[in-house]
Amino acid sequence: MTRTIGKLSALAVSRIKKKGLYSDGGGLYLRVKEGGGKFWMLRYMLDGKAREMGLGALHALTLAEARDKATDCRRLLASKIDPIATRNDAETQKKVESAKSKTFKECAEAYIEAHEKGWRNAKHAQQWKNTLTAYAYPIMGDVPVQDIDLTLITKILEQKKRAFGKGETLWTARPETASRVRGRIEVILDWATTRQYRKGENPARWRGHLANLLPNRSKVQRVKHHPALPYERIGVFFAALKEQDMNTAVLAMQFTILTGCRTGECLGATWGEIDWDHATWNIPAMRTKTGCNHRAALSNLALELLKKIRKDQENNIVKQTKEGFIFVGQQKKPLSDMSMLAVIRRMNEKADNPVWVDPQQDNRPIVVHGFRSTFRDWAAEQTNFPRDAAEAALAHAVGDKTEAAYRRSDLFNKRRLMMEAWAKYCATPPVKAGSGNKVVSINKR
Repeated sequence: MTRTIGKLSALAVSRIKKKGLYSDGGGLYLRVKEGGGKFWMLRYMLDGKAREMGLGALHALTLAEARDKATDCRRLLASKIDPIATRNDAETQKKVESAKSKTFKECAEAYIEAHEKGWRNAKHAQQWKNTLTAYAYPIMGDVPVQDIDLTLITKILEQKKRAFGKGETLWTARPETASRVRGRIEVILDWATTRQYRKGENPARWRGHLANLLPNRSKVQRVKHHPALPYERIGVFFAALKEQDMNTAVLAMQFTILTGCRTGECLGATWGEIDWDHATWNIPAMRTKTGCNHRAALSNLALELLKKIRKDQENNIVKQTKEGFIFVGQQKKPLSDMSMLAVIRRMNEKADNPVWVDPQQDNRPIVVHGFRSTFRDWAAEQTNFPRDAAEAALAHAVGDKTEAAYRRSDLFNKRRLMMEAWAKYCATPPVKAGSGNKVVSINKR
């Protein structure tokens, strides 16, 4: 029986108000919903199964356009091709093409946004953004992530800049930075692959890949230690430090020296981390470099320093914050590490010649982080405290994973004695020659 097609007219379609299905013939229907919404649909049979396919709303698709769409679908059905499957395949391909247009920068920003809440601090996220902005984005930031290949990766790692020196590349001049950039790119590309924004091997992979093209980082990296003060001079320095204006930066430096902890850990310290009853500073894992909780034994001198700061804050002599930071800088934020470096710079400027320098590093001015080396050298050469106690005080990992698995103690009692001895050593300037007194090393526990 011949099907009648073209039953409806544009005028009739515009006048229909009642809910229901209205056939135009050939399986094309106008569906009118409660409330007056009108939509086109196609009903058909394929492999003995009834199917319905929405074609679009009347306000977006005229009667003539709906008939054209229905005709295209009937042609496919004549060849036993499902028009719904064909449309789904087209939409999938469209999504794939859209994904291919995702740039590396877009993927990097999405990755950072998804993961930064799980990172230890905001500084870590900023480091990701800074290194990618400086070295990766200028070369392939706008490149579709699917098109990133080995050529682009090596172009980033072998880029040359005037600041690197003549003939130097990022990989040879700044191997640690280059390694971090490569690792971050690798992670982002893995993320993009999981998100189905790209396919294939990861061109930023090191093992068995880039390792065949670039020299190992250890072969090109120039080891640069932080300029540190010889431990014999720490007493003189500590005395000179106490003669400075007792601002927050000076107090923070004293505390950093006395605890042997990292600069960032000290500057981010809060009152809630101080256990006054047990003279202990409990640094949470999220603020440590190792990602593990760390207990720092506080000497009597360190406790006196903290009591002075707390009293000044209670008397509103210095600023306080809701977060309870001990060392408060501008705008009630934690003190900047540059403020302590500025103290050393001013102390050297006041002297006839820079005196706070590292003689083993071409008399380079010392830095705050170098006091950890000063402490470590003192512990090794002037005391009998166990090596592991000194390493634990510095929050260094000791031994391999097997040894660490069996170690249950952090040698805290021995560390407490050691930090008290260190405080006394710092607070005792060497006796001048001819005074008749002797300088006594602390060799007993």
